Amino acid sequence: MASISLKSTLLRAVLPAAIGIAVVVWLFAGDFNPDAWQQLRLTPRTVTGLVLAMIFVAGRDFGLTWRFRTITDGSLSWRRALRVDLMCAFTSAVTPSAVGGSALAVFYLNREGVDVGRATTLTLTTLLLDEMFFVVFCPLLVAVLPTDALFGSGGNTLLQGVQWVFWTVYAGIVVYSAILFTGIIARPEWVERAVDRLFALRWLLRWRPGAQRMTANMRQTAAWVRTRGPRWWMQVFGATTVSWFSRYFVVNALFWGFIPAASGLVVFGRQFVVWVVLMISPTPGGSGVSEWLFTNYYGDLVGSLSVALVIATVWRVLSYYIYLLAGVCLAPSYFQKKTSKQ
Repeated sequence: MASISLKSTLLRAVLPAAIGIAVVVWLFAGDFNPDAWQQLRLTPRTVTGLVLAMIFVAGRDFGLTWRFRTITDGSLSWRRALRVDLMCAFTSAVTPSAVGGSALAVFYLNREGVDVGRATTLTLTTLLLDEMFFVVFCPLLVAVLPTDALFGSGGNTLLQGVQWVFWTVYAGIVVYSAILFTGIIARPEWVERAVDRLFALRWLLRWRPGAQRMTANMRQTAAWVRTRGPRWWMQVFGATTVSWFSRYFVVNALFWGFIPAASGLVVFGRQFVVWVVLMISPTPGGSGVSEWLFTNYYGDLVGSLSVALVIATVWRVLSYYIYLLAGVCLAPSYFQKKTSKQ
């Protein structure tokens, strides 16, 4: 990958930012209610909520930085692991959610001194950890939250659509996780044989070399992860859980500050749904879709779409726009010269 100029980096960041801002303006134009702003007075509680939200943003990055450092067995310093985390977040912000930042994690790890083969192995492992997080915690969430609380009630078409998309995407996550688990841990040779036979079909032959590289990487990953002990697995899954929970608690902190009457458990559970639905967003970083979905999905808890939109905007600034800014600052020097091992 060639060097990336500051101009190119800015252009990559402008499109998703413009989409998000345009949707926010459109939503404000349709849902603005001056009376609703009385609920948004700046008080010690709201300030505390904003501070807590920023702390949870830092918790998200701490969890992923900890995970990158742990899976490399400490060969990455905290600083270098944080750089990988921020660059992956930037990639996620400027690419469709279905692509995500993991696609370039191999490159970022390699830039930090990890050889390509090992970087591929580590990236596949992080993918498995993220998917397993959703597989493990979704049944727990459904067990403690009634369907009406999680998805809303009243026959709302939007909420019914959210529920349908959520379960469809979750089913895909389960299947994908099963493939990753089988290919990385349980029976990598099964996946390798199945993929090889599938891509031997005439209309799939052109993609066979890439599929064979993928299964070879899975086999390499399987050999490596089988050497890891229980303590290692507890650390990396713990770091994954800290990261995802921190993402969700950002919204909990905002609701605690602005809408304290809302159920914290319901707010948390709906964040789980939001992130699953956004996995198939066609826009860069879910821009536009995130703001619209948040405003309408949380509207019943807030009582006002105007207030919900303000909270959604603050949420996106903390969970999205700061990573666009970080990427704009880091990317030019990151791509133009070899990263120092600090």
